[in-house]
Amino acid sequence: MTKKLLYLLFLVSWFFSQAQQNQEFKITKDYFDYQRFMLNTEFKKKFDSESNWNEKKSIKENFSEFMMKLDSIQNTAFIATLIKVKNREDLERIAAKKNIIDHAENPEKQMLNEQATYPGGFETLRKQVADLFYSDSVLPDQKLLKTNVVFVVEKDGSISSVRAEGDNFTFNRQAEIALYLLPEKFSPAVINGNAVRYRFRLPLAMNFE
Repeated sequence: MTKKLLYLLFLVSWFFSQAQQNQEFKITKDYFDYQRFMLNTEFKKKFDSESNWNEKKSIKENFSEFMMKLDSIQNTAFIATLIKVKNREDLERIAAKKNIIDHAENPEKQMLNEQATYPGGFETLRKQVADLFYSDSVLPDQKLLKTNVVFVVEKDGSISSVRAEGDNFTFNRQAEIALYLLPEKFSPAVINGNAVRYRFRLPLAMNFE
């Protein structure tokens, strides 16, 4: 489950995260992407200045170890951010008494002129969620884990109210984090030319071997 740490080259997604779905998650992600950028810069300087191959190998191993630790620390920060976002959304839902208008979040498909869609389609959505999923935190009790992630696509294409429904709590939580980290917004559902809120369901499965 080791992440992509095969060499000292680091693709700095920090510079390309301006379309991030959720602002709280964007702030957290940007902070850790910057830490990776700085670590990469320092390790690369040390690696390039070293002429002994054994020392170079040691530097690469230390770099990988640092990045794995940073991944774990980042995930802890994402969990805290998830709790913060869920609490905020729950308070907003209570304040707006959204239980009165829940039917507006799931209009009948035949009513829609356009369904909510993700850039690149359903397979792109699933692939990006899989790429963002931090599997090292999951200790599966079975090889195949499944969950259904239910969320609301808002009128502006952002997502809210992400809830994963599956048997493994940690797997559910990581799926929710991955959804909030998606780099693009949806095209919202449309009825009679007007964007509407729409409840979306995404089945996910992961094989742990």
